[in-house]
Amino acid sequence: MTASSGFDGTGGAGGELAEGEIHDVLRNDRRRMVLELLGDAGEPVTTRELSEAIAAREADADPPPRDVRQSVYISLQQTHLPKLAGLGVVDYDENTKEVTPATNASTLGVYMEVVPKYGLAYSEFYGALGVLGVLLVVAAEIGVPVVAALSAGTWAVVVFSVVVASAAYQTYEQRSSLVHRLRE
Repeated sequence: MTASSGFDGTGGAGGELAEGEIHDVLRNDRRRMVLELLGDAGEPVTTRELSEAIAAREADADPPPRDVRQSVYISLQQTHLPKLAGLGVVDYDENTKEVTPATNASTLGVYMEVVPKYGLAYSEFYGALGVLGVLLVVAAEIGVPVVAALSAGTWAVVVFSVVVASAAYQTYEQRSSLVHRLRE
């Protein structure tokens, strides 16, 4: 039996998520971590496994303290998983306590850009790459030593190739819904 509490009829199970529902899901750290962990797993994950992984992150300890684990487990079981199931983001089997991504999980993946601590977001990376490309092309055109060894066109091809390779890597790593649709 799949949990369905939390479904408010505005989007959710089987329908497209409204913008407010997307923001509501992503506004909570634990719900975002559930989605990340499910995306990394590739197979059903139990509520216990999710609670232990989330508690370890929150407590910055492995194994996490029992009270933190218990708090996470209860909030997942009573609040977060039923809400995600009601919105069609996860399938949550209350009997086996197993969780898997559902239809609307890929919709949320677009909004979840994972940025490592002290790292760059992809938007910042692409912006910096664009600025670097413009500077290299201009420098080659005005004859700046070393940079002018290659033509402006060559620099443009190099920068565009890096952009395309980076976008392909990002699409693959974030399990883009486009990639999944093409596989089907």
